[in-house]
Amino acid sequence: MYRLIIALILGCIACPWLNAADDPLADDPLSLQLGVLAQTKLTKMPAQIEVLVALNDSRVVPVLQAMLDGRLYRRKSDNLLFIGVPGDDKSLAITNPLGGSETTVAPASDLSRVAVNNRMRGQLRLAIAQLNLASEDEQQRFDAAQELLGDVSPPVIALLNQVAQAESSERVLAVVADAQALAALQQDDALIRLKAVEQLTGNLQPVVLNALQSLTALDAGGAPLESDPLVYKRALKAIAGIKQEAEFYSSAETIFFGLSLGSVLLLSAIGLAITFGVMGVINMAHGELIMLGAYTTYVVQLVLPNHLEYSLLVAVPLAFVVSGLVGVGIERGVIRFLYGRPLETLLATFGISLILQQAVRSIFSPLNRSVANPEWMSGALQLNPLFSLTYNRLYILVFSLVVFFLLLALLKRTRLGLQFRAVAQNRAMARAMGIRSAWVDAMTFGLGSGIAGIAGVALSQLTNVGPNLGQAYIIDSFMVVVFGGVGNLWGTLVSAFSLGMANKFIEPVAGAVLAKILVLIFIILFIQRYPRGLFPQQGRSVD
Repeated sequence: MYRLIIALILGCIACPWLNAADDPLADDPLSLQLGVLAQTKLTKMPAQIEVLVALNDSRVVPVLQAMLDGRLYRRKSDNLLFIGVPGDDKSLAITNPLGGSETTVAPASDLSRVAVNNRMRGQLRLAIAQLNLASEDEQQRFDAAQELLGDVSPPVIALLNQVAQAESSERVLAVVADAQALAALQQDDALIRLKAVEQLTGNLQPVVLNALQSLTALDAGGAPLESDPLVYKRALKAIAGIKQEAEFYSSAETIFFGLSLGSVLLLSAIGLAITFGVMGVINMAHGELIMLGAYTTYVVQLVLPNHLEYSLLVAVPLAFVVSGLVGVGIERGVIRFLYGRPLETLLATFGISLILQQAVRSIFSPLNRSVANPEWMSGALQLNPLFSLTYNRLYILVFSLVVFFLLLALLKRTRLGLQFRAVAQNRAMARAMGIRSAWVDAMTFGLGSGIAGIAGVALSQLTNVGPNLGQAYIIDSFMVVVFGGVGNLWGTLVSAFSLGMANKFIEPVAGAVLAKILVLIFIILFIQRYPRGLFPQQGRSVD
């Protein structure tokens, strides 16, 4: 028995050395240097940072970045370094600086932040840039070069000169050349400054425009500070070209936002165009059907929290079904008793909208709910420094056009669509031909309501989901339908994008509220002249 006890004691004593021998990080140079860094005094820290950079290890970057951001901590008990994220006042979430994925919570009293001063901050920025510029990832090198654009300090210029000799990527070299040209603007030689201006001509980076404008600054007497007239003239010409391109891309951005708003109006109005055009029903609950689609998206993300990337693919058909079934229920339970009495349908559907709003408040509470964007809908497509297309609006624009053409194909190429059109053109004749108009009415209302639900899915990616979500779009939807021509899908398309563009071009001049008022006044005047809209229905049965 005593032999077993002795063996256990010896095993416990030997375990730390055995584990150290088996630890793959025990002989890791970075691990050893981080141990030294944890015990280095502030005055000797710059030298230790240079040692870390000399390792040329990509794992050094997050350590230096955490140090620069004030998120590098030393644990007092064992002098180990951790990257921390502040929690409450008494604890921090810490991770291994060597890339460990496990996060633990440690008492704030057991940790001390690794201090940095202003001199070290500049050294850290340069060190991070140097390591990123040596990365094998071209995008990382490009981003690092962009970060240094406009920094004309001697260490940065020396680093860029080294990169220019070793870099193989054309786009990285182009950024490096621009950075070198910005530094050359500070030179005393006029010829060097002139070549730098020519290099920077057409560059849309804001820092470039600022640097060129500094060349054209005037003194108190109105004379140019730039001593060389040719450099001054070329700088003025370059500035004029950049500003002209900036105006072009500003207009392009306004057009994109107008198309984006138009796509939202199209999705929200297209279902109403079908319902109003075929059935002649003024559905004031259309906005609440949009709201139900948005809440369906919210519920799907609650049920599938670990599959956020695919949540919209589930939410779109489910929102169509949910809002469509509610629409069929509204038509079968209320609307079918009120055909031919548009004022009463307006009042009835307004009451239904209040019921749906209160039902949502009772189930989900009156507070707005946030719906997360999938990763593939986050961010923006950066075409140049002045123009980018946000992915969520771009996808919604494409999605609205897809929905429009699918609906158009349904109405033009299917038997159901033929029956829709027959009832819309002449209900009595359609009945005489054997078409069940009551069934067509239910399917029409369900289809229009389902498309409203799909619009809610799209809107959930642009704004918060709340009980009043639909109220913001019901008036706009009616304006789109009336302006385009009741029951005409192409008119709805043209009307939605026209009103979206008009709003976005007027907003910078008149403001968002006045822009809507001006658009409404225009529609009122237009309807006075053309009461059937842009694309009126044709035929002998049209009243």
